[in-house]
Amino acid sequence: MLKGLGGLGDMAKLMKQAQEMQGKMAEMQESLNAITVMGESGAGLVKATATAKGELIGLEIDPSIFNPEKKEVVEDLILAAIKDAQAKAQDRSQEEMAKLTEGLGLPPGMQMPGM
Repeated sequence: MLKGLGGLGDMAKLMKQAQEMQGKMAEMQESLNAITVMGESGAGLVKATATAKGELIGLEIDPSIFNPEKKEVVEDLILAAIKDAQAKAQDRSQEEMAKLTEGLGLPPGMQMPGM
């Protein structure tokens, strides 16, 4: 049907692939909300849970660290656990993106917009 159109046939094929990729990206973005990662600090005394999109959804603090004299230590442990969870979320998000784009022949390190 598009044989006689030359480059227009290739363009139609490219547009279809772009639409398929857009659908897959939307699915992946949705799945990142369902994937959780856990960061921790203080040998597990503080644990932060986040989605693979980086949204903090939970924080666990071992009661043994609640000492008013060590307030700064507790705050540092909380921040460290949150940062660890966010770093793991970013790593997981990149892993999911790599799965999605591995068949596209993109150069290494190239990411899709929005990631």
